[in-house]
Amino acid sequence: MEHVKALGIKFIFTAIVVYSIFGIFYNASLGRLFWISLLVTGVSYVIGDLYILPRSGNILASIADLGLAFLSLWVLANIIIEMSIPTVMASIMASVVIAFCESLFHAYMQEKVINTREETRHFNQLQTEFAEETNEDTINKDRDKSKKDT
Repeated sequence: MEHVKALGIKFIFTAIVVYSIFGIFYNASLGRLFWISLLVTGVSYVIGDLYILPRSGNILASIADLGLAFLSLWVLANIIIEMSIPTVMASIMASVVIAFCESLFHAYMQEKVINTREETRHFNQLQTEFAEETNEDTINKDRDKSKKDT
């Protein structure tokens, strides 16, 4: 359930950025922008949030998401929108905004989604506590020794 919630949040901010930038500059249809948003969200979630983020942390995952968002937006915009105007600048602007949102989203992922799975993984591991054995004779000797010293 947490993955569905996280995907929904990620899709919302990705769609807002894609609809804003590509809708304004390229006057693309809503259906085409929906598919671009959906594909970018899916690819970025699997690669950036589930694979890179747990292994390398927020900063490297945000940098990877910047590059991944740029490449995927640029390729998908050229394929789906089919405009004669180059889409490089719009892809750069959109990927920078998405990378900023991703750095905030990674905090949510680490708090709610990734830690939940780690807690269930470590649930069955038990630890043993070791202590020095004591008996009544050694306790009495230590008490008598401390009384003599004072």
